[in-house]
Amino acid sequence: MDSANLFQLGTGLETGAHAEDSRGTVTVPDIFDDTRDDHFIRKDGEVFAGTHLILEVVNGHGLDEEHRIQQAFRDCVTECGATLLHIHTHKFSPQGVSGVAVLAESHISVHTWPEIGYGAFDVFMCGDAQPWKSVEVLKRAFQTQDVRVKELRRGTGLVTDHAAA
Repeated sequence: MDSANLFQLGTGLETGAHAEDSRGTVTVPDIFDDTRDDHFIRKDGEVFAGTHLILEVVNGHGLDEEHRIQQAFRDCVTECGATLLHIHTHKFSPQGVSGVAVLAESHISVHTWPEIGYGAFDVFMCGDAQPWKSVEVLKRAFQTQDVRVKELRRGTGLVTDHAAA
């Protein structure tokens, strides 16, 4: 197989990702380049890559319904101001669903245990997206008031505000 015809995931796509020159040498953009549009978040005196919410839906309903989960992903994307690229879900037998929504801003993922009303969601978004808005979406989608949240600020301390400006 001719390697020139292979598609390398994560390359190009006008994202500022790795670029290959005419000699086949891969160059990686300098994250400290002042002209780079990095989409890092600047909040509360910190600079970080994105907000990663670990959400637990407890006493939820409909967690075995693939269509409902896909709609919840779409509703989260809309409410949070993100950009949906792709959704993939898988229904298990006898129950349970796993899935991911790939976003321009990162991802939303889930694995459910409908037999106990539990769904383990991740919502990771960078840039101007507002991942905290997903909490109310999930409450509505799965008819529960019990959504537990832990926040991680991914990439904190890797880039200073001056270097990422």
